[in-house]
Amino acid sequence: MTSSTPPTTQAPGPAAGAPEQPQSALGRLHDTAQRIAANVEHVLVGKPEVVRVALVTLLAEGHLLVEDVPGVGKTSLAKALARSIDCTVSRVQFTPDLLPSDITGVSIFNRNTSDFEFRPGPVFANIVVGDEINRASPKTQSALLECMEEHQVTIDGQTYALGSPFMVIATQNPIEMEGTYALPEAQRDRFTCRVSIGYPDPQAELAMVDEHAGRDPLEDLRPVSDAEQIKQLVAAVRTVHLSPEIKRYAVELVSATRRLPELRLGASPRSTLHLVRAARAQAALAGREFVVPDDVHAVAVPVLAHRLVLTAEALAARRSPADLIRSVLQRVVIPHGGNGQVAQPVSGPNGRRLGMRQGH
Repeated sequence: MTSSTPPTTQAPGPAAGAPEQPQSALGRLHDTAQRIAANVEHVLVGKPEVVRVALVTLLAEGHLLVEDVPGVGKTSLAKALARSIDCTVSRVQFTPDLLPSDITGVSIFNRNTSDFEFRPGPVFANIVVGDEINRASPKTQSALLECMEEHQVTIDGQTYALGSPFMVIATQNPIEMEGTYALPEAQRDRFTCRVSIGYPDPQAELAMVDEHAGRDPLEDLRPVSDAEQIKQLVAAVRTVHLSPEIKRYAVELVSATRRLPELRLGASPRSTLHLVRAARAQAALAGREFVVPDDVHAVAVPVLAHRLVLTAEALAARRSPADLIRSVLQRVVIPHGGNGQVAQPVSGPNGRRLGMRQGH
């Protein structure tokens, strides 16, 4: 797919002045995100929560790891999100014989010029879909470390900048371990969110049979946004207000994971940055220009769970990282909201505290 980025007309700001401009940008963000979500849900039926996490990751300038058993739509989700945006897309099928240069590119000697010229690899695209990433060797996996963190590639002493937006969507199967290489902690920590699709409910599976049996819905998928518009939406997300209380709350949540006795390794400082960026994106998707604790709660498990390393005792007790994150959310004190509002507790049907509702 080639890049097509027609200029997007900016809506004029209101007469009141600058304070209203972020609201207008967030309104456009909500409309565009709704179109992308509806587009993806034509392919991934009955999984709106998974699509939400994918959109949050895109708007937070992050990378998405889709981990689940075969046949639930991991690659379809990655392809559908990529095709919904009219930008450059590349797909890499990770295999044990894949080399780092097959991803980043290679310098080739040109006899006509008697010099080396760089041939860019598939990583030079706005969206890179890495299928079965854990089937490649650690040496090849490491080729993604620099580009995912710094949005650049260094080859033969020369640094090449990657385009914007840039997002890696990788899939892996956690069950079939033969011929695979587990992602190291440094690699997992660079993924902003991890999502598991899970099996569909019977109604969604029946709808999938009706819609997918005769044709591949990916063939009919058309872009509903472009790279330039996504860059504007990312800029709008950066304007979402993050109060000092929410900042401290995010730091306390991440710090609490490092004190859990069930963990050998808690969440990193990088995960704190990813958590607040994802919370900003979540708030923007909800149409708000400020972050509330509910936004942090909505993204905490996808952002933090895959970074935790459990002890042998916790693994034997079948504790899951997601459960540990939920327990931390229950223990850390939720701050009051800003913007002249007071946060009130919101409880679930079993009495567990879910988050905060804004009230006056």
